[in-house]
Amino acid sequence: MIILAATPIGNLGDASRRLIEVLENAEVVAAEDTRTTQRLLQALKIENRPRLIALHDHNEKHKAVELAELAEQHDLVVVSDAGMPAVSDPGYGVVAAAVERGVTVTAIPGPSAVLMALAISGLPTDRFTFEGFLPRKPGERRQALAALASEPRTMVFFESPSRLASSLADMGSAFGAQRRIAVCRELTKLYEEVRRGTAIELIAWAEHGVKGEIVVVVEGASPVSVSADDALAQVQALVASGTRLKDACAEVSAATGLSSRDLYQSALAAR
Repeated sequence: MIILAATPIGNLGDASRRLIEVLENAEVVAAEDTRTTQRLLQALKIENRPRLIALHDHNEKHKAVELAELAEQHDLVVVSDAGMPAVSDPGYGVVAAAVERGVTVTAIPGPSAVLMALAISGLPTDRFTFEGFLPRKPGERRQALAALASEPRTMVFFESPSRLASSLADMGSAFGAQRRIAVCRELTKLYEEVRRGTAIELIAWAEHGVKGEIVVVVEGASPVSVSADDALAQVQALVASGTRLKDACAEVSAATGLSSRDLYQSALAAR
């Protein structure tokens, strides 16, 4: 079978007894970074030295079938550098290949930066969506956020410290000035920190420089209270005052939760 094993995201004390037991008896481990896994085994005082196979973003497509076939004959433990494999980390391709071959797949649950950040954010937890990392390029990032402007569920993102301030600025533009956001940093580690506020409030903090692993939790859009016709009228009024159509649609979208793209198309059709 394949065993997806969640590893600590910072605090070694979060390693479960099941994780330790499985690693103590593992013959083969597919690891995102074999050096990181070797250090984990040493830190957990595990004397077992399983065969380590590198499984990362650059080789998973080629390794998936090979590892699934290996799991037909042996138990294969899959680990990422931190947290649950296959969740914004290597592992999905191997699981898909295993399922196709009828190989049993199970998991050892454990630490999750996504769920921890959601739980401590102070934002609604009944419905949420995990969006992973936003695109690196500013234009693509703004486009991705614009598509989420009317998403009613709480949204969870990963982000790098170097792009946090610019991503928060784009979130403010896409989601509006009042949308609540929680930035969770270094979860389970010594300098764990949660900052809550609007995008503008958080940008002032982020611009001074932020370090560590970052999870951003964003409040979902409020129910739309403006009709499409009224929103279109707002767009047309902004355009009449000299605002570019694209910018007018983005502004009204952020304020109403309606799709900027739909507003743009409606405005073109009404000309």
